[in-house]
Amino acid sequence: MDTAQEQVAGNKVNFIDTENVVIRFSGDSGDGMQLTGTQFSDTSAFFGNDICTFPDYPSEIRAPAGTIAGVSGFQIQFGSKEINTPGDSYDVLVAMNAAALKVELKNVKKGGVIIANIAGFDKKSLRLAQYSDEADPLKDGSLSDYKVLEIDITKHTKESLSGTNLGNKEVERAKNMFILGLIYWMFDRPTEHTETFIKEKFGKKPDIAEGNILALQAGWNYGENTEVFTSRYRVASAELAKGDYRSITGNHAAAIALIAAAKKAGIPLFLGSYPITPATDILHDLSKYKAHGVKTFQAEDEIGGICSSIGASYTGHLAATTTSGPGLSLKIEALGLATILEIPLVVINVQRGGPSTGLPTKTEQADLLQAMYCRHGEAPLPVIAAASPSDCFDTVFEAARIALEHMTPIICLTDGYIANGSEPWRYPTEAALPTIKVHFASKEEWKEGPYLPYKRDEKLSRPWAIPGTPGLEHRIGGLERKHETGHPSHDPENHEFMVKLRQQKIDKIADYIPEQKVNFGKESGKLAVLTWGSTYGTVRNSLIEMSKEGKEVSHIHLRYLNPFPKNLEAVLRKFDKILIPEMNNGQLSVLIRSKYLIPAISLNKIKGVPFSADEIKAKVNELLNN
Repeated sequence: MDTAQEQVAGNKVNFIDTENVVIRFSGDSGDGMQLTGTQFSDTSAFFGNDICTFPDYPSEIRAPAGTIAGVSGFQIQFGSKEINTPGDSYDVLVAMNAAALKVELKNVKKGGVIIANIAGFDKKSLRLAQYSDEADPLKDGSLSDYKVLEIDITKHTKESLSGTNLGNKEVERAKNMFILGLIYWMFDRPTEHTETFIKEKFGKKPDIAEGNILALQAGWNYGENTEVFTSRYRVASAELAKGDYRSITGNHAAAIALIAAAKKAGIPLFLGSYPITPATDILHDLSKYKAHGVKTFQAEDEIGGICSSIGASYTGHLAATTTSGPGLSLKIEALGLATILEIPLVVINVQRGGPSTGLPTKTEQADLLQAMYCRHGEAPLPVIAAASPSDCFDTVFEAARIALEHMTPIICLTDGYIANGSEPWRYPTEAALPTIKVHFASKEEWKEGPYLPYKRDEKLSRPWAIPGTPGLEHRIGGLERKHETGHPSHDPENHEFMVKLRQQKIDKIADYIPEQKVNFGKESGKLAVLTWGSTYGTVRNSLIEMSKEGKEVSHIHLRYLNPFPKNLEAVLRKFDKILIPEMNNGQLSVLIRSKYLIPAISLNKIKGVPFSADEIKAKVNELLNN
């Protein structure tokens, strides 16, 4: 934190003004750290800060309490300047037990604040956290580089709720509200937004609502009335572009984008999906919009989900299905069917660590080649990727536009990092969203001859006829189609013609997407960093900081991965070196090298967590110095 201090008259506590702060809430899965972090994030967004969050929770449904495997964290960076990442290291760590401290300590800044719940540091907790028999980090001097505040959060929560009708279990659960109230006081934040949230969430359980509000207020009062704190922190509102904002996660942005696209296209929305981490929230969110004509279907498996969506698309819906890597593998055969049928279908793949079950709650970018090629036969599809939580709206909306206007399935890639993370989103008015052009074939258009379901327009897209339309009857299925008539065909010449025609159709999408631009820096030079997906924020922050040091490095970010923008090769060849950081083993690098014969340099990280700014800067400096 870059800070300036101000002594408040009549108060022993200093106010410290700072541009940005990184806080990490960490504890057991049952400690409510995700809710605590979300509420602090929402309040900071209401306050006008720019924010970026990173929920980080275990893969196990319920790991043993007090163990390292069971640590659940929520990280937020908020500030009065542009924020693109949740931060590399923490200014403040809230450690609800010894395991949380053991896991998170390496990322706390020297001189940073550690708030430790001493009830989580008894002998049993220390043993479960794999500390040696005699070690106690709160007593052995190992935390001398940090400002440690030891608070018995559990005891103070119980005392604040002693006059309520809550049982021990409900009282224990309220300790996350005590720490939230304390952090609100520490960073000069109001509690009203969270109090309103609690009243709405527990409207039918007034005792629980009252208890959580009392715990929240007790945490605030603890900070106000004790002398353990000598400083409070103030972070001013950010200078964001004018407009109406809300805090949004990537998954929720994706859900809203599908609704908006269906409205702009003037057709109903159908989502057929099967729950899978970390994509399930899109299904959950869309199920709440039945009043807006949204149809959701939770299938018994991944295959049923995509097949139901193919059926809905055939009947004239904007159809979508959501999944993650393992689910996409199961959908592949049906995706081939949608490809040969040439019907619109949006497939949202929220990537996670693999292979197989892999790291289901951790993030990765390892499904790019799967999206590009993993179908039997020649079955090309467009592929695009979102860059941030709020960008999930624009990217999914664009995926729907491409699917509907080009009559094709499309894969939209996000990942666990941006799907679960949140940031402020300036939501557009309906008028600001582009119209999506949908045209259903009619009998009047085919008066001069029979309906030809595979006759192409200037985009090489075939017509879309609603089943049952008189005069437009046609057959549909997975066999190869005869050019124009759509009749099943085993003719080898026709098959080769149709394979190449379907590829040309996907390639032609490049005529209808924006040309590639340099997102940051000069349009030519020694080095450019090429990114796709969620690496955008870390790279952007890193290069902005390096530019202040006088180092010239450009940033090129890709949304469109298949087809690439028409001018991408020309843009890349203006630089001596191209660096591609990816949370995989170099998949975009493979594509760039094979298509353009450009010797792209890979920077790979496959650890289930995003790149840090230091990792990006180190590689950039190495290339500049060489």
